[in-house]
Amino acid sequence: MEEQELSQLKKSWEMLTANLADRFGEQPDLQAVIFLIGVQELGRGPQKFSKDEKQDLMHIATCRLLSQFDYYELAGLDEEGWPHWKLLKPLPVLSLKEQDILLKQAVLLYFENN
Repeated sequence: MEEQELSQLKKSWEMLTANLADRFGEQPDLQAVIFLIGVQELGRGPQKFSKDEKQDLMHIATCRLLSQFDYYELAGLDEEGWPHWKLLKPLPVLSLKEQDILLKQAVLLYFENN
């Protein structure tokens, strides 16, 4: 990714997290934003979640985010209404920095489209 694209990504990310901070009272990091997307995708609103459920919400969000790049597709909902995803193609091997960039791009696209 070029310097200019990285700079624009950083600006867009800062604007998004500032808007979320206005709404929720504190500046969220990437993990918190992913968790919020998981809660949104589950569709039950804010509630108390167990540690395992929080991990599941992060997984739901990550799959939903990466579905925008055709890595996953929704396979359906289980009997409790939790979404399940099917891997369509292998994820590329990325450094941690590259993973962050990919996820931030996906989050920004998600908020742009939803």
